[in-house]
Amino acid sequence: MVKVGIIGVGTVGVSVVNILKENADVISARAGRDIVVKSGVVRNLNKDRGLDIILTDNVDDVLNDEEIDIVVELMGGVEEPFLVVKKALQNGKAVVTANKALLAYHRYELQEIAKDKAFEFEASVAGGIPIITALRDGLSANHIESIMGIMNGTCNYMMTKMTNEGVAYDAILKEAQELGYAEADPTFDVGGYDAAHKLLILASIAYGIDAKPEDILIEGIENVTQEDISFAKEFGYAIKLLGIAKKDGNEVELRVHACLIKQDEMIAKIDGVMNGISVVGDKVGETLYYGPGAGGDATASAVVANIIDIARSGKSTPMLGFNRPMEGDALTLKSTEKIESKYYLRVNVSDRAGVLARITKIFEEHNISVETMLQRQADNGSANLLISTHMAVERDIQAMMQELEALDFVHAKPVMIRIV
Repeated sequence: MVKVGIIGVGTVGVSVVNILKENADVISARAGRDIVVKSGVVRNLNKDRGLDIILTDNVDDVLNDEEIDIVVELMGGVEEPFLVVKKALQNGKAVVTANKALLAYHRYELQEIAKDKAFEFEASVAGGIPIITALRDGLSANHIESIMGIMNGTCNYMMTKMTNEGVAYDAILKEAQELGYAEADPTFDVGGYDAAHKLLILASIAYGIDAKPEDILIEGIENVTQEDISFAKEFGYAIKLLGIAKKDGNEVELRVHACLIKQDEMIAKIDGVMNGISVVGDKVGETLYYGPGAGGDATASAVVANIIDIARSGKSTPMLGFNRPMEGDALTLKSTEKIESKYYLRVNVSDRAGVLARITKIFEEHNISVETMLQRQADNGSANLLISTHMAVERDIQAMMQELEALDFVHAKPVMIRIV
C-alpha cells in the first residue's frame, strides 16, 4: 500500500482525495498497489471539507511521518512551499506538485535536491492536459523546434467573449471575477504571469533553459480593445494570449503576450476556458494538446496520474527529462530586444493634415515597413490609426513607439500587439 500526505487541502486537494477513493478500483489496477491518503495539512481546522482523512495544521506532521511515501504539495506560493518540498525530498519522500510558481523559480534547485527521488509536476502546466509527459517522454526523440499555446483559461475566456459577443474588457473582466475564473486582483492572469510560469517549465524540458520570469518578455491583454478585435477580424486574425518558445539557431526566445494569429490556425479555434498547446518536433512535426487547463477535478486528475506513476514504478525519471545538458549545453536565452515579428499598432492621433505623413516618416526612420494602414474616427476630433507591419525587430518597434508617444498630436500611449 502507498500512503499519501497532502499539504494544502483546498479545491484541488479535496478532489485528489475523492478521486483516489471513488476510482480506487481502476487506480489500484493501474498502479498494482492500493493508494490511500493518510493525512492532509490545512490552514483552518474548523472548516468542514467532508473528508475522512486525518487533518492537521502542522506540515511537520506529514513531512516527518515515516508511513507517508508521497507528499503532494498544493499550497501555492513560492518560498514557503520550496522549503516544504525540499524537506520532503530530504526526508526520502517522493513529491508531486501542481505549483507552477514554485517551479518557475526553483525547478533546477529542486532537480538537484531530488536526484533519484521521484518528483512529478504534470498538473503545474495546463491542468488536466498531459503536456509534461508528452514533452518529456513522448517527444523525447525530437529536437523541439517550437512550443506555442494558450496556457491561461481566464484570458482565453475573456478574449473569446470580447471577440464573439463584442463585450468590453472591463465588463468581461467583472464577469470572469463573478464566475470565479479571475481573482479579485486579476493581474497574475490578465498580466500574463501565470502563462509565463508555465512556459518556463515547458522550456526547461524542451531546451534546458534556466530562465526566471524576470528574464523574459511578459505582457497581458489589458490594452486590447474592440477596435483591435475589429481590425483582427477584418484581416482574418483572432487575438489570443499565447506563450511562445522558439529555437532560432543556438538561441531560444521565450515570450508571453497577446497575439494576432490567423483564424485558420488550430490554436486560434480554441475558445472559452480551454487550453491548447502546439509542439513542433524535428521528426514528428506538429502535435497539438487540448483540454481543460484548470478546475479541481481536471487538475487533480493530473496529480493522481503522477501518484499512480510513482506507485507503479517506484523510481523516477530525471525531473526535467534529461541527465546531460540539452543541445550540448549550447542553447542560450535570446535577448528580448532581438525578437523579430510582424506587429500591429493602434495610434490615437489628432485628425488633421500632415499627421499621417509624419507617422509614415517615423516608421521609415526606424526601418519599419508598413503592410496595411486603416484610419478610424474616434472621439473628440481624433482618429485611430490601425497599422500592421512587415517583419521588424523588437528594439526598433519599442524605440519607434517611444518617439510616437512623445509627439504632440498623439493623444495616448500607442498600443502594440505582435502578429504570429
